[in-house]
Amino acid sequence: MVGSPDPSGCFRRSVRLFMKAVPNSCDVLVIGGGPAGSSAATHLAQAGFDVVLLERAVFPRNQVGESLIPHIWKFTDMTGVSEKIEQECFLAKAGSITVWNDKIHQILFSDFGYTRPGLHVERDIFDDILLKHAESCGAQVFNEVTVKKFDFSDSQWPKIFYTDKRGHSNHESTIRCQYVIDASGHSSFLANQFKVRQTISTQLNFLSLWGYFENARFVGVDRKSYSTEALTTVKPVTFVMSFEDGWVWHIVLRGKTSVGLIVPSERTRGMDRQQREVFFKQTCASLPHLNKLLEPARFIEGSLQFRPDYSYYSNKICGENYYCIGDAAAFVDPIFSHGVQNAFYNAAAATLAIKESLKNKKHRLRYSQLCESRMQQFYGFSRSLSLGEFGSNGINPGLVKNLMRLLPQLELELILVASETTNRSENFRRLAREAGVLGQFEENFSGRKTERIGALDF
Repeated sequence: MVGSPDPSGCFRRSVRLFMKAVPNSCDVLVIGGGPAGSSAATHLAQAGFDVVLLERAVFPRNQVGESLIPHIWKFTDMTGVSEKIEQECFLAKAGSITVWNDKIHQILFSDFGYTRPGLHVERDIFDDILLKHAESCGAQVFNEVTVKKFDFSDSQWPKIFYTDKRGHSNHESTIRCQYVIDASGHSSFLANQFKVRQTISTQLNFLSLWGYFENARFVGVDRKSYSTEALTTVKPVTFVMSFEDGWVWHIVLRGKTSVGLIVPSERTRGMDRQQREVFFKQTCASLPHLNKLLEPARFIEGSLQFRPDYSYYSNKICGENYYCIGDAAAFVDPIFSHGVQNAFYNAAAATLAIKESLKNKKHRLRYSQLCESRMQQFYGFSRSLSLGEFGSNGINPGLVKNLMRLLPQLELELILVASETTNRSENFRRLAREAGVLGQFEENFSGRKTERIGALDF
């Protein structure tokens, strides 16, 4: 019988006969199928280029719950995936409430002219929508294929070595391409092999831990807490709170709630997985406000995950024939939910450079340099906003100030207000002042800050 297992391995060979083979070459190879990779593949496929995307996992794959800001819609509109996201009916969020050093701030997106909501999404579902959309647009997508190394000795046609693990095989092969887009996420495939990845600061050696709870209460737009049954009538907000030497997020999703802790790595050094889970639960139960939200909740066993090497950046993220985007290039503290927005922005910038380079190869180095400048500008902006003085490593202040001058007024005002919700704003506001954009907003800024501070009613 075809496909029957036997000791000779005929089962594995027969399975491979029914699988679409990874081609030997393509215009652009994308490594990774997260938001950055799938978005990049979509942009290029829609432009008519031959795109291959290699993803080591099987989608939908487990990923941390995510809070998305309304900025993402302009990018999903560009790739045509907005309608598919809307059809999934993710939870719409109205804004955020931050409790930092006992000061309570609330931000409502509607105050800044946004008519489309932020979202609380299950990233496994969200990412799967994006990846399937890329495939529907013509990108060739291959799951369970792991990239191992590269050879750029031929600058016109780099060679990528990979292992195809589909059908329980371990087939090794290569693919040539004109351009490589590294969207491999936290593994930073190219940046690590080029040895250009840097830790933000030795003083900022943090670990993120997150897990999921059932039946947790959520924070509504009116600063009150509700049971999940009220999600049909009350809009939630993302809840963020500082504590001692870290901070915590609380993101209500459909059927569960994502809770994450950001703590110094030394707090859990030497702990095994079980000990980290105990630490996570005890810390959540000890925090004011959060403990009330979790009082009726049940922790979903086995859901705890963690990520070390918390914040990093790369000295060089674009070259003549490669582009690093999303978390593969840098990872920024997610306190302002910039991660997916960064991924979409990088994908749009990198693919624009590649499309122009494929049309006019003699200028491709110049296009990559321009893209490097734009992406480093955006990463620098996010790091200076999220990390304060800690995030100054690797930042070009001139690029950040130029971006501040180019932002639409209401968008800049939203960011200035957001910067005041933590104790990390001094460096960012200094750059805004030097850019000449702070003074024109200070009167409105002060009024809006006072208007949205109030008590919590838990």
